[in-house]
Parts: sequence; structure tokens; C-alpha cells
Amino acid sequence: MHSDRYQTKKQLGQHFLHEAGVVDKIVRAIDPAPGERLVEIGPGQGALTLPLLRRILAVAGATAPDPALTVIEFDRDLIAGLERIGTEVAPLRIVHADVLTVNLAELAGAAPIRLVGNLPYNISSPILFHALEHAAVITDMHFMLQKEVVDRMAAEPGSKVYGRLSVMLQAHARVQSLFRVPPGAFRPPPKVDSAVVRLVPRPAAEVGIADAAVFSRIVKAAFGQRRKTLRNALHEVCPPHWMEAAGIDPGDRAERIAVAQFIALANHAAAAP
Repeated sequence: MHSDRYQTKKQLGQHFLHEAGVVDKIVRAIDPAPGERLVEIGPGQGALTLPLLRRILAVAGATAPDPALTVIEFDRDLIAGLERIGTEVAPLRIVHADVLTVNLAELAGAAPIRLVGNLPYNISSPILFHALEHAAVITDMHFMLQKEVVDRMAAEPGSKVYGRLSVMLQAHARVQSLFRVPPGAFRPPPKVDSAVVRLVPRPAAEVGIADAAVFSRIVKAAFGQRRKTLRNALHEVCPPHWMEAAGIDPGDRAERIAVAQFIALANHAAAAP
């Protein structure tokens, strides 16, 4: 369904997936079930859209929703190709917009949605946090990202790549790195490896963060200067006895502190007079 005449736009971070085997692995990882509402971010030329649409129709049959799939695409030059897919295969709801401006809760309506997409690598983090702002209406997310970013997202305490992104995402979602994707699976090939990641938002009660702004400020300060102990890195944010009250050794460094400990510290700080 794609046109070889289309010129990818570097400023939009476009790398179009074309490897059928990788697409099939993504569709199998998503594993759509009857009655589910799926939303694809950045469908591009439809490399994932078309197989995903066909899988939805195969599993849902006559019960497939109408439209069967919603896609959010920013590049107006790609809209016509997506409209053809919607005409020739099954109805698509096409939202021509920057995903960062889209209210995902409105897209969900009365039912939760599942997000999928090969995200533009230059704005992947803002998209992740935008999605998590709407976590209450999202069942799960399957995204293609730079492998380096996925490694940081899924890192555990003590890892060299465990950092602010790890803590901020894992506080709100369970993060699972699924599989690596080589540069040759894309056109044009990026200069880095990619990976597919699954995020499952945690229920609000499980997250347990009393004040999101306080939590964000503490995590940012803690990882702002990784070589410093928390006593020094957080000296302008919270005193050592708050850390001790949260079960944290002030002499430790941020990369050794579990997500739950950061939440405990932030909640102690939020409750302090």
C-alpha cells in the first residue's frame, strides 16, 4: 500500500518499517481480541496498519468495530494512502493531527483503548508521557523505539542505564522489552538498533504517588548529577532524615534506589509541613 515515490521527511524522524517478519512479530505481540479498540500512532505508509487491520477482521469477523482501527498521522502527504486502506480493506478512523495535541480519552469514549505504533524517535519520550497522562483509558501500549531508549525504560536499579526515564515510566506502568529490530527492517535504515516494548499502565491505586509534581522534582534532582550521593544531589529538595524515613541511605546514589523507594520519599516530602 505504500508508494516508492514518497520521500521520507528527516525533520519528522520518519523511518518506515518494511520487513514483513518484524511486522508479523509485532502483530502477534499485540494479539488483538474481539471487541477491543486499537489506536495506531504514526501509521506512515501503513506497513503495520494493514496487517493489524486484517488480524482484527480475522479475529472479530462480523463483530469488528466500525471503524475497525483508529490511526493518528501528522504528515498530510500520507493521509491519502491511509484513506485508500480504509476504502479497500476496512473502515479506518483517520485523525490528522500531532498526537501530542490529541485527547486520547476522547478517542476512547466509553471503552478503553490499546495503543500501538512505530514512534518518531525524535519525540518518543514526549509521546510516552502524553500517553501515560491518559493511562486511565489505556489497556496497554506496544511501541517501536530506539533500543537504547527501550533499555533505559526497562532497566532495573543498579544498571548503568537505570535513570530518570526508568523511574518515571515504571512508576506508572509495567515495562517489558519484547525484541530487537535491526536497522535494515526500515526504509531509510536508522543508524541505531530498535526494539519493541510493551507498557501496561498501573491502576491509580497501585501507583500510589501523592503529588506527581513532588515526585517528578525529586527524581529529576536525584539523577541530575549521577555521581553524587543522594545527600548531596537532593540537598535543595529534601533533608537526609526524610530519606532515612523512606528507607533510603542518604549515602547511596540514585541508580541504586528502587522505584517504590522514590515514591515513598516523594510521599514523605509531600506530607511534610
